[in-house]
Amino acid sequence: MRTRFAPSPTGPLHLGHAYSACLAHDMAVAEGGTFLLRIEDIDQSRARPEWEAKIYDDLHWLGLGWPTPVMRQSDRMDAYNAALDQLWDAGLLYPCHCNRRDILAALDTPQEGVEPPTGPDGVIYPGTCRPSIAPTGPRPKDTALRLNMARALECLDTPITYSETGTVPMIVSANPLAEIGDIVLARRDMGTSYHLSVTVDDAEQGITHVVRGADLAEATQIHVLLQRLLNLPTPAYHHHKLIRDENGKRLAKRDDAKAIALYRDQGKSPRDVRQLVGL
Repeated sequence: MRTRFAPSPTGPLHLGHAYSACLAHDMAVAEGGTFLLRIEDIDQSRARPEWEAKIYDDLHWLGLGWPTPVMRQSDRMDAYNAALDQLWDAGLLYPCHCNRRDILAALDTPQEGVEPPTGPDGVIYPGTCRPSIAPTGPRPKDTALRLNMARALECLDTPITYSETGTVPMIVSANPLAEIGDIVLARRDMGTSYHLSVTVDDAEQGITHVVRGADLAEATQIHVLLQRLLNLPTPAYHHHKLIRDENGKRLAKRDDAKAIALYRDQGKSPRDVRQLVGL
């Protein structure tokens, strides 16, 4: 068994991160496997070295260990470009020049106050830039690239499926084109995207069990689709409960009151933190 914890260095780790990291670590150790750490820092506009250093510090304080060197996504653009080239050459990507305002305008929401349709990648793209014929020539750089969902689904000879061992059932859309849409696989300012990077990195690290929060369960079908298109293995998935505050709200990095470092400063022990999150 190989599990991983993959935080972004954009703020302090909180109790929800502690739960996910400890759970992934404990699952691997129980099976005599390996727990890995990955730093997901593709958003260089928000990633900060000081937050990355605090990630290591907090996790070591919790008693977790992992092999080194640690994989950092900012070092892996060659791998993401290779995956994008593979999908482009297969006729599955197209450039998109729409901004959020363009997308909302194209959706033509019928009445004020009605929220636009959303899926696991956000607002469902209406297909404004989708070409009738797959683009040819070199893959364009410095522009957003979307997956042509209809063409991608045509490449599958069996339905999307995966093994789920966590707290939520497997989630697979009956109509991915309408319920997910043409997802972004390369953002103009990043050169990649979360969905592409996490898929490529899990395969590179040989992850056998992806342990993560239930809020990401709906996105798993996207990752399984990309695995199929890129000829990568599909791991098992374990989507766990979310740690919430006293009002039932999911914790976010801006919730400094629940930061692991604060509990450390208050004299709490790693065991205390584990008990707080139900481990």
